Amino acid sequence: MGFFKKHYQFIVIVGLISLYFFTRLFHILTLPIFTDEAIYIRWSQVASNDAAWRFIALTDGKQPMLVWIAMIFVKVIHDPLLAGRFVSVLAGFFSLIGIFFLTKELFQKKSIALLASLLYVLYPFSLVYDRLALYDSLVAMFMIWSLYFEILLVKYKRLDLALILGMIIGGGLLTKTSANFALILLPFSLLLFVSNGKSRLMQLGKWVLFAGVATVIANAMYSILRLSQFYYIIEEKNYVFIFPLKEWLMHPFEFFTSNFNGLSSWLVSYATVPFLILVAAAFLVGRKYYKEKLLLLIWFVVPFISLAFFGRVIYPRFILFMTMPLLVLAAYSLYHMIIFTKKVWLRILIVLVFTSMFIVTDYYIITDLVKAAIPSTDKMQLISSWPAGQGVKETVAYLQEQSKKGKIYVATEGTFGLMPYALEIYLKDNPNIKIVGFWPIHPEPPKEILEAAKTMPTYLIFYQECFTCDHIGIKPISWPGKQIIQIEKPEKNTFYTLYQL
Repeated sequence: MGFFKKHYQFIVIVGLISLYFFTRLFHILTLPIFTDEAIYIRWSQVASNDAAWRFIALTDGKQPMLVWIAMIFVKVIHDPLLAGRFVSVLAGFFSLIGIFFLTKELFQKKSIALLASLLYVLYPFSLVYDRLALYDSLVAMFMIWSLYFEILLVKYKRLDLALILGMIIGGGLLTKTSANFALILLPFSLLLFVSNGKSRLMQLGKWVLFAGVATVIANAMYSILRLSQFYYIIEEKNYVFIFPLKEWLMHPFEFFTSNFNGLSSWLVSYATVPFLILVAAAFLVGRKYYKEKLLLLIWFVVPFISLAFFGRVIYPRFILFMTMPLLVLAAYSLYHMIIFTKKVWLRILIVLVFTSMFIVTDYYIITDLVKAAIPSTDKMQLISSWPAGQGVKETVAYLQEQSKKGKIYVATEGTFGLMPYALEIYLKDNPNIKIVGFWPIHPEPPKEILEAAKTMPTYLIFYQECFTCDHIGIKPISWPGKQIIQIEKPEKNTFYTLYQL
């Protein structure tokens, strides 16, 4: 017992790190590949093999940071899906570290920082996306560290902090457009401005200078993307998901209510009511740190309301980074509830009361996502609807076996997305397999497929909605073919099917 009291913080830190990697890596490949994951992993493979395509993500209007990092792991990890998802696992780990340092800097207590770290590890929202090869965990990581260094800069006003902050925000901008909020929210860090006994105006001028340096560095890093001829596509892609200002002014409040309700329901689903009670209670418990709490709240409210106003197409993952400051607020409340009692068992009970819903949801996220209490929008995309990749693993194994007998031809429904990319990331180096995507799907099969069937075994993959088909994932009635593999997804009448022509 004496050893634990002396080294309890070290033991807790080791326990948190172990719990983090266990929750993120256990059964990480159980969830089938998601269509966006297939795209990003395939881009990473292409970029790693051809320097001319290092900016391949820009062809679809995406910033390339995730692809650049994944390029490293697809070279050293055999399973490309694991390689892509491991990027998010690492991003989440650095978010965990960032949450600790951010909380400690704001509230000056390691105990609160450790509680915030525990909440991050258990947070279902983070758990889902730390296990997927998507941009969102990486964005959250950059935003956490941006906030941390913005706080350091306004407190200490040093050039080295400005340089580091600029590089962190620049990394965020190279990841996703939403990282611009790190620059938009930079002035709010002045809530914590202190003059250190010197001329207040002079100190403010110093901060303005260093904030300008950070902004210039961030934008200079982002300007690297201008080297690509596809740079212009980023803006076009942004306006798929948000309304441009000119268009928004024509209907400023038309979509706000529906967007706000949708975002709020996703927040409640992932964060849970007990957690949100802790967040609100942060402003009622403790008599200090009101400015710090307000800053954290602003970092959530401003991007959240902005997305509600300007969102054209929105998904739950868009708000992941916004909720990171809420973890810190919740940890502050939880700490103050705990210190009201001296009994260890009662402290443990308090923590369990406010995290039990997290733990139950986490269990199902890891073991059976169908039963997890997460937004139906994410369930549909990840496991129920056509973007989910049930059947890909079985198809890859089957085609690899068939290719041992000679050359085969594989036609996929779709030319971008889950198909053909999910097959290409596994089968790209097999000389006996030719993969060709087709879109749109017509009532009659393309001549190329019929010609291929005359000379080699030919296979067809259907998984999307086809207007000449009875169900999603079923080939057109007029197409010949023998069913080889068919997997019905949790959503009724949705299939993934492999046929042989």
